[in-house]
Amino acid sequence: MGQEYAGTVLSQKELGRNAQKRRLLFRYTYAFGKRVFDIAGSFCAMVVLSPVFALLSAVIFAADPGSVIYGHERLGKNGRKIKIWKFRSMYKNADEIFQNFSEEQKEEFYRDFKLKHDPRITPIGNFLRKSSLDELPQLWNIFCGNLSFVGPRPIVENELEKYGADADRFLSVKPGLTGYWQANGRNLIGYENGRKEMELYYVENQNVLLDVIILVKTVRTVIQGKGAQ
Repeated sequence: MGQEYAGTVLSQKELGRNAQKRRLLFRYTYAFGKRVFDIAGSFCAMVVLSPVFALLSAVIFAADPGSVIYGHERLGKNGRKIKIWKFRSMYKNADEIFQNFSEEQKEEFYRDFKLKHDPRITPIGNFLRKSSLDELPQLWNIFCGNLSFVGPRPIVENELEKYGADADRFLSVKPGLTGYWQANGRNLIGYENGRKEMELYYVENQNVLLDVIILVKTVRTVIQGKGAQ
């Protein structure tokens, strides 16, 4: 009886070790495959879309002369600060305009980290945001390894407080150009009605199939203009 019990315990331990090995193998295989896809996909996209980059750069400069691309500091994997590149969608004197915001506008901005009607955004910038074309330069972030095609959207440091005790879990994966939240409504879903839970769902359930579903839904969401702001 004792030998049978000991054999059962050893079998359970062996099963546990094998299960852990399979999880580790899946994790490393998934991460490697995802990185290969990110490098190849971003490189090809930048080559194919280079005429679009040139055209948008010219239009942005003509509308408001100055730098056409800017870097915004966000939090990357494990909380490392990274520069996220975007086509400039605001006037050059956006900081000055912000100082002249009403108290209601500032309250909305500090609460939601965005404004529904932002006077800092140029007419062409409004189009770029609604079409998500302002985020094309993030292909370079993906190629360099700061972002992935799919992952939680990178946030500013002050935004991290929204995640509370789940902050480290949220930062445990590489952020993405798009993600579960981005593909399911974007700005229609704020922190008060589910964004945090949606981002953490991806962190806990990321896999190849989910990534493919997110990419397909993102294309549909962008075409429909759903949740764009």
